[in-house]
Amino acid sequence: MTKHILLFGLVAGVLIAALNLVEYQYLVIEHSVEIYGGLIAAVFSATGIWLGLRMTRAKESVVVREVEVREIVVPAPSTFLRNDARVESLGVTPRELQILELIASGLSNREIAEKVFVSENTVKTHSSRLFDKLGARRRTQAVQIGKEAGLIP
Repeated sequence: MTKHILLFGLVAGVLIAALNLVEYQYLVIEHSVEIYGGLIAAVFSATGIWLGLRMTRAKESVVVREVEVREIVVPAPSTFLRNDARVESLGVTPRELQILELIASGLSNREIAEKVFVSENTVKTHSSRLFDKLGARRRTQAVQIGKEAGLIP
């Protein structure tokens, strides 16, 4: 009995699938113009939206302004005497003094490293130790404190 029910269900399923296939083919054949028209409309709509977004996007523009900068030259004292007592009290090494002078001349860590033939990380280490000894948080602050303390001209 269960074999008959299963066989009947299987045949009914195959018939329903065949009817759906025939209906689908009829639908596609009968309404093929509408289907193709809809697909073409979807493609053109997507292309139009993409082009619209691309063409109306705000373009970046670079504004270059020329500003006159007057160079102020501050003459360095003709004879600079380093405050050796202050150097000793702070515990600043000769290499750290050299790094501080190069920082004061405006060189970057990479340029300092090339000039004194060490790695950039070594320059960073010397700079951070120097900043700790001077109580500075930035390069400019270290230069200012160094000048005030008589470490650099």
